[in-house]
Amino acid sequence: MLAAIGLWIGFFVAPTDHQQGEVYRLIFLHVPAAWMSMFIYLMAAVHAALGLIYRTRLSPILSRALAPTGAMFTVLALWTGAVWGKPTWGAWWVWDARLTSELILLFLYLGYLGLVSAIEDTERADTAGAILLLAGVVNIPIIYFSVQWWSTLHQGATIRMDSAPA
Repeated sequence: MLAAIGLWIGFFVAPTDHQQGEVYRLIFLHVPAAWMSMFIYLMAAVHAALGLIYRTRLSPILSRALAPTGAMFTVLALWTGAVWGKPTWGAWWVWDARLTSELILLFLYLGYLGLVSAIEDTERADTAGAILLLAGVVNIPIIYFSVQWWSTLHQGATIRMDSAPA
């Protein structure tokens, strides 16, 4: 309910941005989707680690249950970012560090889902999937810090904003 109220305020109540116009409203969907894509991956990896260390039966089930939702949020983040990027930067996609590492996150989700479904022995599938999830955790700080480390998004947006007609 609170999410629906927040989206309604973001899409219909918040004033129009003076530089980006109405397209900036996608940020109210894009940013939470991107955060959820990373958070869900971390939670799946935590459960994978618990399953490996303590051999809990519920942990791999939770990892398997979280992965499709995380992949959906990752697709939503990538899609809304592309729809926002076209009028803002003039391109649907740029090979920026944050965009590319978020795409890698989608590949990690899809790889995990494919791996655990391809191995018939459930215990072996859960172990292999857990290793993949844990190896992929290194991508989360890369996504988060990529703008500070390489600052390519800010430069692209500045160039586009400066070249836009007044």
